[in-house]
Amino acid sequence: MIFTDTPKKIRVMFTPFRDGLQSSFGGKTRLEDIMPALEASAKAEIRHIEFGGGARFQAPMFYLGENPFETMEKIQAVVGPDTDLQILTRSVSGVTLTTQSIEALQLQGKLMQGAGTTWDRNFDYMNDVRNMINTGRPIVEAGMHHQACVALLGLPFHSDKVHTAEFYIDIGRQLLEGDVQIDSICLKDASGTTDPKTIYDTAVGLKKIMPAGMPLWMHTHDTASMAVACYMAGIHGGVDGVDCSVRPMASGTVQPDVRSVAHALKGTGYSLDINVDAMTEIESLLEEGLKDYNFNPTTTTADARVVGFPMPGGAIGPNVHMMVKAGIIHKYGDVLAEFPVVVKAGGAWTSVTPGSQQYWLQAFNNVMFGRWEKIESGYGRSVLGYFGKTPLSPDPEVVKIASEQLKMPVFDGDPLEAAPNNIEPARKALEERSLPINDRNLFLVLSTMVPGKKMELNEGIKLLTGKGKIDIPLKKKEEPAPAVVAAPATVAAPLPTGPITSTCKVEEGGKVRTFVVTVEPASTEAAPSATALATAQSTSSQGTSVYSVFGGEVEVIDILVKVGDQVNEGMVVASIEAMKAQHDIKAPCAGTVTSVDVRIGDEIDQSRSILTIS
Repeated sequence: MIFTDTPKKIRVMFTPFRDGLQSSFGGKTRLEDIMPALEASAKAEIRHIEFGGGARFQAPMFYLGENPFETMEKIQAVVGPDTDLQILTRSVSGVTLTTQSIEALQLQGKLMQGAGTTWDRNFDYMNDVRNMINTGRPIVEAGMHHQACVALLGLPFHSDKVHTAEFYIDIGRQLLEGDVQIDSICLKDASGTTDPKTIYDTAVGLKKIMPAGMPLWMHTHDTASMAVACYMAGIHGGVDGVDCSVRPMASGTVQPDVRSVAHALKGTGYSLDINVDAMTEIESLLEEGLKDYNFNPTTTTADARVVGFPMPGGAIGPNVHMMVKAGIIHKYGDVLAEFPVVVKAGGAWTSVTPGSQQYWLQAFNNVMFGRWEKIESGYGRSVLGYFGKTPLSPDPEVVKIASEQLKMPVFDGDPLEAAPNNIEPARKALEERSLPINDRNLFLVLSTMVPGKKMELNEGIKLLTGKGKIDIPLKKKEEPAPAVVAAPATVAAPLPTGPITSTCKVEEGGKVRTFVVTVEPASTEAAPSATALATAQSTSSQGTSVYSVFGGEVEVIDILVKVGDQVNEGMVVASIEAMKAQHDIKAPCAGTVTSVDVRIGDEIDQSRSILTIS
């Protein structure tokens, strides 16, 4: 049992408005739905709130039609100047999923500080100290508190070389000996898989080498029901601050509830510097604001299996939502079982974004296509060295396969120097569309640029042109069945002989979107039987239709053929995006393309033909 004769206040970083949203809903939560709880948090004088970065930078653009910088400014205006507002950044990736140039990271720092950020928590999933130092400079230059992370992971296999207390203490030592200002250090366990003893030993060792007065923070998730025990161990070892949330976004894949940690510290001499009594009102406001949201049990329930598939809470939620949407949630257990394989073969980098997503997608590919038959781009570039040096040497055979499939050599240089400078391509994209050219718009575009993805699908461009999609995890409302009323006998109207094109308007969240709809006339012949219809969906007298390989909704991101093109069986004819990854659609037969039935950007499922081959 921990105890101190000298009372000590443990600082709290309040997480429901960033990590809570990400871990519960992939960040897909409208600002208006959480604003009352934010206002109550400010009135309760909560002085350290996480409000941006991570997926809460991308999700407003991708799914809500909201500008993330405007969202941050609105939060800052509500909580006032006395509250420290924190973002989460991903070292060489910043708030994105790909490596960025140093110029882009400098622009990021300037814009984040301008939108109200006072603290920047920066981590590197490789624990590559070189990356941490190089990406810490733009944070310091922008005038923000620079919190450098030591990223933790409980390995799903044994190793006495990495992810031990000694390994973590050495990373801290290298950071402190680097030539960049560090204001605090955070032990960041995104998957909630590190054991309490390792955390205690790490905290003790780091406090011995940290300058007096420098705070040591700790962040974990309660996925394996270990968070409170780990916080107790960390506090006993010298941790000065912890991350906590509040119901309904607490525990499960999120951080523990403030009240749980406060209760665990009773009588120990330690206490939290937060108004515990205010949690009841904040909880009530969150429950009211989120009453229409669909809380997935996978993200709200503890799951001890995570120690064998170390996925961060912030990634489990989005991946579950994406698997449900793609119609492949039945593969969830298979993907989890493949996790230890990809972790060990990759080199044991920390399972935190973007590394966790790389692990997940490679495990997913192994399940769907066969082990190592399809190397996911991010995973492949990681084992090849393009994100930094892996903690352990990756499997040489996997390195060879990745190099062959991606057509990229092994890289041992500086990831920042190898990253493309996307500022000018972003500027050109804005110019071509007559969009305002300013720092924010440039960053919105460059931060959502993905290698190989067409610019018309760039999420920043879509937001700025009012074409962003709305995808909020709301509960499905059951519509009452309409009353059956016998229609009076009338003379049948003549059927149209050709397609009819019209428009329809959809209003949601104050935004009006206009869609062009083409209706094909029904055949005057008798309706086909269900059996005949099923057969026609694959082969008909007019040709063979090509469909998505996923049962649920996916986005068409490329069409590689046009009407009249000759194709061979197995040839890649289109690409779709599912699970944040590109998947090829191959021709099931040889022949001539007689129709292309979708457009780039369309969302489709297996009921809709992509193209037809005759």
